[in-house]
Amino acid sequence: MKKIKAIIFDFGGVILNIDYQKVERGFKNLNILSNKNLFTQKQQSEIFDLLEKGEINEREFLRLISTKHKNEKIKEIWNSMLLDLPKERIELISSLKENYKLFLLSNTNSIHIDYLKNRFKKIKWDKFISLFDETYLSYQIGMRKPDLEIFEHLLVKECLNPEEVLFIDDSIQHIESANKLGINCFLLEKGVDVTTIFPDIIQ
Repeated sequence: MKKIKAIIFDFGGVILNIDYQKVERGFKNLNILSNKNLFTQKQQSEIFDLLEKGEINEREFLRLISTKHKNEKIKEIWNSMLLDLPKERIELISSLKENYKLFLLSNTNSIHIDYLKNRFKKIKWDKFISLFDETYLSYQIGMRKPDLEIFEHLLVKECLNPEEVLFIDDSIQHIESANKLGINCFLLEKGVDVTTIFPDIIQ
């Protein structure tokens, strides 16, 4: 491994705690769980891909999920997967900023980001985002992991040598794609906190 000069962080599951099952349980309780709106860490239905690429907007997404329930209820369930943002992880990222270029690469959507901005308040959210040299949010750039194009886009735009980049994610399919481009990867397995893998991972 060459000397690491840049670190790419996934967001949900690495920095932000999330619980995919909350969405699954919520949809099931409303009797709207089907192949059309299957959402797990390893796979999801096309409707979620479209939302995460910004190819459908919030209104279209909510309509496609269900026409029988109020939009606010669907959004409540959809946002329920977003848990806490531990301060120890923020402190870690802040400590790395002095010596590395840092990037946030996330499959996400406008509903989740708007919710987080409101929940953490604008000042706190802006302070968090400022820790990164750049953020790459799937719905804003029209690409999502594990497609190779999103990794290629980041590498080219930031003029990065993949051999000098470390990518941390909790989904194996994303890791496998990044590996194909020669990016150094670390799969953050369930039960492992990102704060415990430093500094060993970059030495």
